[in-house]
Amino acid sequence: MDFLRRQIRVVRQVQRAKGGGLEVRAPKYGSERVVGLPDGVLEDLARHVEEFGIGAGGWWVMSIRGGALPPTTVDAWWKRTTADAGVSGVRLHTLRHFFASGLIAAGCDVVTVQRALGHSNATTTLNTYSHLWPSAEDRTRAAAADLYAGSTRPRADSVRTHGTP
Repeated sequence: MDFLRRQIRVVRQVQRAKGGGLEVRAPKYGSERVVGLPDGVLEDLARHVEEFGIGAGGWWVMSIRGGALPPTTVDAWWKRTTADAGVSGVRLHTLRHFFASGLIAAGCDVVTVQRALGHSNATTTLNTYSHLWPSAEDRTRAAAADLYAGSTRPRADSVRTHGTP
């Protein structure tokens, strides 16, 4: 976490080891990345650190012993939270898709979304999310709507400049 630069560096993750137990390793598929964070998230994280501290190894969310949380624990928490909220069919991974679709809806380009998600190339991002970007027809329709609205609206000062209508 880099509070001054307002970003988080995703450089490691906890995975179940093949023989059991946990291992900490680089994200899958070389997807290390830097993600910019909004001020509200940074403020929440600062409060979290103030209240809970940072565990051994630099973990922000940790086990009672201060180490990394097993993915099964995080998954169980998520399932309990969604059940308590009366929400079904929403996996934790769904938040990743929500984040991506929000970036696209806000007008972010494919490379920006690719980097935020840690995709190795833009093709991966486009294969998953291309249907969310507006098409040329969508942009043309929106531009035409703006032109139409601008041509049919009365001018704010028409009374002052042209006399009484």
